[in-house]
Amino acid sequence: MKKHAALFICLALILSLHISCNKDPGSGGTSTIQGKVWVKQYDKIFSTLNFQYAGYNQTVYIIYGGSLSPDDNVKTDYNGNFEFKYLREGSYKVYVYSADSAAVVGPPINSNAPQKAIVKEVSITSGDQTVDTGTLTIAINK
Repeated sequence: MKKHAALFICLALILSLHISCNKDPGSGGTSTIQGKVWVKQYDKIFSTLNFQYAGYNQTVYIIYGGSLSPDDNVKTDYNGNFEFKYLREGSYKVYVYSADSAAVVGPPINSNAPQKAIVKEVSITSGDQTVDTGTLTIAINK
């Protein structure tokens, strides 16, 4: 009877160790997600494109797996580049906020455009991987 109990405990311990090794998406890995933010600056009613430039100092958010709210965020550098380091395998959503030009249309014209998320879904499939989201283009109106 003691042998069976000891065997059962050993199997339970091995099973719990195996389950704890299956990690969800998130921090604690060796992979990176990177990308760039590009800004298109329009007039107040989005009828004229005034400027285009690298999106410096923009906040970029990341959602791990199936979470509903952001798990982390970073600011872009002076060239609009961003990077999320030390991620594990899994699915991620990376997003940045942009003015919603469709919400400005009137009548009457709403020059205070609400925000919408520009979302890119990416997956990390192995360790030591760098995934590039490409360029996330946002609009602002001034």
